[in-house]
Amino acid sequence: MTGTRRSLPHGFPAEERLRTDREFREVVRKGQRATTEHYTVYRDALGGQRRQVGVSAGKRAGGSVDRNRMKRLLREFYRLNKGLFPQGTRTAIVVRKTPGDAALETVSGELLTALRKRWGQGSGEG
Repeated sequence: MTGTRRSLPHGFPAEERLRTDREFREVVRKGQRATTEHYTVYRDALGGQRRQVGVSAGKRAGGSVDRNRMKRLLREFYRLNKGLFPQGTRTAIVVRKTPGDAALETVSGELLTALRKRWGQGSGEG
């Protein structure tokens, strides 16, 4: 593919990712927290126009197949719900334990409720 790179509205480009362990840990340490049965979401505000999101699933979340599936589902949740992640914030999503029925619908249902309850509707593009 040649030409310039364009930003897709539902993409997850590198500039929107928490790239280093240091960034991720800083968000977890300084950020506000929202907790559900299966996830903990941390958010801090940097200001500016960038939003960054990181996903983590440790060994207590299951085997590698389960952990990787959960990370894929959480990245897809972010791509489809960018409006809940305001510009100028960094968000870290940590899998506490893998739900037995891990599907995008169940992940979305659990996280949408928690994020809206904790931080409201959000702002930014959808």
